[in-house]
Amino acid sequence: MKSFQFNHINSSHFDVKVLFVLLTAVAADAQSLHAGSCPQQSVQEDFNVTKYMGTWYEIEKLPAVFERGKCNQATYSLLTDGTVNVRNAELLSNERINSIEGAAKVKDPAQPAILGVSFFKGIPDAPYMVLSTDYQSYALVYSCSDYFGLFHIDFAWILARTRALTEEVISQLHNKLAAAGVDINRLTVSNQTGCEVMT
Repeated sequence: MKSFQFNHINSSHFDVKVLFVLLTAVAADAQSLHAGSCPQQSVQEDFNVTKYMGTWYEIEKLPAVFERGKCNQATYSLLTDGTVNVRNAELLSNERINSIEGAAKVKDPAQPAILGVSFFKGIPDAPYMVLSTDYQSYALVYSCSDYFGLFHIDFAWILARTRALTEEVISQLHNKLAAAGVDINRLTVSNQTGCEVMT
């Protein structure tokens, strides 16, 4: 996932034209721009990061321009220093596997379900919030980045341990996302067919 952060900006030198350019660029990239600050979210209680490790398959998501293929999946592995290795992979239209590796870290031990994920050095972490999971079949993930309190960009993913979830479970997760303030009508279904080469 991407994160765009702008730190130490002097408001006296920050004019409307610059703000317009930033808003346009971020909106085009994220496709999920909203006025105001990020909403407060309730996350998974007593989150166990070790039980969360392994591979998760993307079932549905809010539009994300940085995801260009199908068979999207994420594999998490716990490192000895307590950070999490993150490997995101997808299958492109030319049957080539596109992947990227990053690292995730729990920022506050009192809130282990909120991690910061980074894929590029020098770029601030993107938030990764586990709203709900049973560790064995589904996970509901939300991410939101706040810019000056003026606008925010959010992403959401329904993940599963297999490449499909029952309609009943998906409906329950839709309800949870709606309660979290996510417009579930904007969710897109991920293509998890023809993914044999990914295994």
